[in-house]
Amino acid sequence: MKKKFSTAWIGSKKPSKQRKYRANAPLHLRHKFMAAHLSKELKKKYLRRSFPLRKGDTVKVLRGAFKKRTAKVSSLDFARLKVYLDGIQKQRRDGTKVNVPLEPSNLLITELTLEDKERVKALERKSRR
Repeated sequence: MKKKFSTAWIGSKKPSKQRKYRANAPLHLRHKFMAAHLSKELKKKYLRRSFPLRKGDTVKVLRGAFKKRTAKVSSLDFARLKVYLDGIQKQRRDGTKVNVPLEPSNLLITELTLEDKERVKALERKSRR
């Protein structure tokens, strides 16, 4: 049987291979999949297009039923590759409210949490060049 995940895999045109790569990726690589685009101001400041999301970041929803809503990231689900935001919920039939899972590609980062020194270093790594 073939190995489930390969670190040497470069890429493929086949969507099935792309899906397999994402589905079988280890957690340290899944964090990179959870990246969202930066706003124009942040893009100019940090000289990069996107950055991995983290709890506490403020994001704007660009697609779906909650379009144009701004909220903070409450949690990230690395197993399902979904993002959950504060106040973005839907109501179930029994009346309970449940958080809506969102795709990170449908979000725009408007404000970053910079409490972690390692995250600040990662942001400045490219802007120094």
